[in-house]
Amino acid sequence: MPGSWATARRLLRWAREHWLFSILALAALVRFYDLTAAAIRGDEGASLLLSQYSLAGIWEHAAHDVHPPLYFMLLHGWIGLFGDGIFSIRSLSALPGIATVGLGIWLVDLLATRRAALLAGVLLALLPTAVHYSQEVRMYSLLGLWLIGATIALVCWIKRPQRTRYLVLYTLLMSAAFYTHYFTVLCVLCHWLYLGLIRVQPGYRLRHIQRSGWWLANMAIVVLYLPWLPNLIDLVQHMDQLKANGDVRWDAPVALGSLPSMIWMFLIQDAGGDLSTLFFIALPLALLALAGVALARDRSVFRGSALALIYTALPLLLVFALSFISPVFIERYLTAYALGLPMLVALAVDRLYVDFKVLALAVLMLFVGVELVGLKNNATVATGDQLSVLVDYVRVPLRVYLC
Repeated sequence: MPGSWATARRLLRWAREHWLFSILALAALVRFYDLTAAAIRGDEGASLLLSQYSLAGIWEHAAHDVHPPLYFMLLHGWIGLFGDGIFSIRSLSALPGIATVGLGIWLVDLLATRRAALLAGVLLALLPTAVHYSQEVRMYSLLGLWLIGATIALVCWIKRPQRTRYLVLYTLLMSAAFYTHYFTVLCVLCHWLYLGLIRVQPGYRLRHIQRSGWWLANMAIVVLYLPWLPNLIDLVQHMDQLKANGDVRWDAPVALGSLPSMIWMFLIQDAGGDLSTLFFIALPLALLALAGVALARDRSVFRGSALALIYTALPLLLVFALSFISPVFIERYLTAYALGLPMLVALAVDRLYVDFKVLALAVLMLFVGVELVGLKNNATVATGDQLSVLVDYVRVPLRVYLC
């Protein structure tokens, strides 16, 4: 008990020093604001329909859905405890979204300074795409929680490789993520690439990628996922058949402008199609420059800036490239990886502040301003995306047919 009390006191002191409670209150404010303003959207309705089955039924029917079953199972239990009101069911996304902000602060604190962690917390709290999907009855907010948590476990293990409990936690979190969304595989690639990078870096080389514990953890993830693998194979075959018949298409084909458009969507909830070409590319280029600053000024052994950049950029670029073959370049699928953008900006601002205080503050205020524009856009209810619109769309032709 004395040891537990000392641990609790350290956590409380850490939270106070990081302004954690204030930042989490800000995150809660923007996520719970107008949480019930919009009616249930089409995808949310699909989540609710699937959650009405028993757990065994969800397992069976999710095999024919485009997402794994874990979120729908959790939603099933959540509704059983708290009811199916709009506030209740969207809270299942809002709460993980708030918790992810806290985890983001923790991650940046492990990678850099307390000031960087504080900045990352504020920017994560206001990130429009994260706020948007923290207000939807879908799995994207939960996915961010699993992936950031797993990345923290990875960093903790890298710093203390003798503590295998971090790898156990990593295994459990990544397995949960795989049962939440298939794009978890992108995070696996990020973690392997990062471990490979710190293995070959000049100077002090970290050999974690060669440790047996790391390989065993990844094998354990595969074993835990084996029960779902037949369903995934059947789904892939079914989707290939539907695509061959022209019965399904994920999204419009990508173009070169789709990449900067995705960045704008993350930050202002608008693709930026009405912007001038110069302004359209200015924000992505500015973020690229900030990533360069974060990397160039990172003198740490663990290269935390490289981890943040890989986590953010690799999934975005890889899915963008693959979408020229099969379009899957969809904002909601990549929202969990967009969480790295505020972290990168925070790392860059923190390092700029040492020598260029005015410039650092200007960059910070500009990024916050962009996020506030996105929050304003997010607060505007998209009437065309309401379930009632879909019902009316079906009802009118049906009425004509019956008449």
